[in-house]
Amino acid sequence: MDVVVVGWGKAGKTLAGALGRRGRRVALVERDAAMVGGTCINVACVPTKALIHDADARRPEDDVQSWFDAAVQRRDSLTTTMRSRNHALLADVESVLLVSGEARFTGARELEVTAGDDRLRLTADAVVINTGSSPALPSVPGAVVGGRVHDSTSLQHVSPFPRRLVVVGGGYVGLELASMFAHFGAAVTVLDRGPRPLRAEDPDVAEVATEALVDAGVRFVQRASVVRVDDGADAATVTYRLDDAEHEIDAEAVLLAVGRRPETDGLGLDAAGVEVASDGAVVVDGHLRTTAEGVYAVGDVKGGPQFTYVSLDDHRIVLDDLAGAGTRTVSDRRAVPYTLFLTPPLARVGLTETEARDRGLDVRVATRRVAEIAAMPRPRIEGDARGIVKVVVDAGTDRVVGAALMHVDSHEVINLVALAMRAGVPASELRDGIWTHPSSTEALNEVLGAVR
Repeated sequence: MDVVVVGWGKAGKTLAGALGRRGRRVALVERDAAMVGGTCINVACVPTKALIHDADARRPEDDVQSWFDAAVQRRDSLTTTMRSRNHALLADVESVLLVSGEARFTGARELEVTAGDDRLRLTADAVVINTGSSPALPSVPGAVVGGRVHDSTSLQHVSPFPRRLVVVGGGYVGLELASMFAHFGAAVTVLDRGPRPLRAEDPDVAEVATEALVDAGVRFVQRASVVRVDDGADAATVTYRLDDAEHEIDAEAVLLAVGRRPETDGLGLDAAGVEVASDGAVVVDGHLRTTAEGVYAVGDVKGGPQFTYVSLDDHRIVLDDLAGAGTRTVSDRRAVPYTLFLTPPLARVGLTETEARDRGLDVRVATRRVAEIAAMPRPRIEGDARGIVKVVVDAGTDRVVGAALMHVDSHEVINLVALAMRAGVPASELRDGIWTHPSSTEALNEVLGAVR
């Protein structure tokens, strides 16, 4: 083989297809038929956003259980369709071999794939590790997925629908699912070790986002340290420490959402000479080469931002290294946006105001709550005028260095701002841009006109 890719994630499947269409002999190995296509389309981005959409569409008079069951059914139908299409995209490439089984390194660029009693040995000029990540669990008694205790994957099929949900962890995954279940009709409590929700965001942005969550029915307990989880006969009980005292809270379901860990168990990385960092991520350089010659790591398994579009860019870097000039690196990435799909969504790119000032930058800032923006009728048309628009501008260059947008369609508008940042478009040009009406983009006209 020219290349062996271990794992069906975004980077791996795209790389396999690109190399295969160039005539390279590629083997793509996946151990789980339910994960063909990768994490994003099967258990993460796509299915959770489908559920969030349906949660937001539920009316107060709609039966919670029936509505949730229908949403889960639609979710499953969507992921099944996407999985089938992803498989077909590579099955039709003649030089790509699709292999089902568990891959393990037996030497440098040598792997053994196991499927029951069957064994297949593969050697290649290059191997790409693309095994992704899996939900991490807190190191406390009872923090084991099963019964009423869930991770972000199993909670998507919780049954029956929980009237009360406790979320352990106040990170982005926990808050997205907290928001979703609150909109489906659950009473949600978030136990967060931090001093305030969304502590990576500026306080004014975090305040607006927290207000939306509280409005939806989410209760926050800050500085809470979980001691144990007990799954009893009638409910699960989470014991946590707060202010030097232990407290208990009962719920029909508990979500353990304390982050995700690189999935490297069973890969035999030592046999290949592949080093991992203290957090379990595969160590890579700027070209995504590991410490073993000819072995690369892409996607979540290498650490860093866990976004499918970053994984997609990983494939471009490795493709350039294997079949191009070999000049593309991770340092080429600038102004990479992300979105936390609350209701309305919170989208961010670049530096926060706090980060910019901590770096000693001379910045001007424009901030306005959506309800106060006269030239932004789209959210009112959609029936949700909550949110905030905040843009941080370098005073000397008139370039945007960061933005936080929380409003209807913010997940789309943030891409425009990110493109402007990458292209060096002045903030004044965004301010004076001619945008369609009525759209959420129009907020840039008014908000950037108030930069101070």
